[in-house]
Amino acid sequence: MSASSASLTSPGSSSALDEETARAELYGLLSQLYYAAPSPELMSALRVAVTEAPADGGFLQEPWQQLVGAARAQDDAAIAQEFDRLFGGVGKPEVYLYGSHYLSGFLNEKPLARLRTDLDRLGLARDDAMPETEDHIAYLCEVMRYLIAGDDVAVCNLTAQRDFFATHLQPWLPQLCDVLAAHPQARFYAALAQFTRAFASVEAQGFDMLD
Repeated sequence: MSASSASLTSPGSSSALDEETARAELYGLLSQLYYAAPSPELMSALRVAVTEAPADGGFLQEPWQQLVGAARAQDDAAIAQEFDRLFGGVGKPEVYLYGSHYLSGFLNEKPLARLRTDLDRLGLARDDAMPETEDHIAYLCEVMRYLIAGDDVAVCNLTAQRDFFATHLQPWLPQLCDVLAAHPQARFYAALAQFTRAFASVEAQGFDMLD
């Protein structure tokens, strides 16, 4: 997995092309933030990100402002410590980032096998250098980014995006966001959970319009 470097502008667009670019960049940003403690470069970009949407009242504007505000409220070391406290450590983490945990109650179960089958059909495979299994939220967000921004139109299209999102993200992502937002030690990542929930809701509504 190689997360993209998102250009951190406020979620919102003036054209369909801009909207697709913004969607891909947001998935790339989520992938980076959930995969590892964010780099100083990423946090610097997030702290100076535009927080006003082109049109007032955009559904993502408030949670985006909260996320940028949370980034500005803590330094890099505190956010890195929060990441390690929530998702790292030896043994059971405070918060699981794997879809199989939420879908089946266990890791490496049938949902992961189904995911691998679908990834194979898309011509995708996990990088051997990546220790996490493919149902990690960061990996799934990176797949969505590819399905939006990739050049292979046979794979990278709205139908593929909708099917992958509906099967491998939508059924469990709200539960992850609930757990993370409610965790007493989550500050920056509580704000990230709220933004993730709002973004996923916008995605789901958009895909519903395709039917």
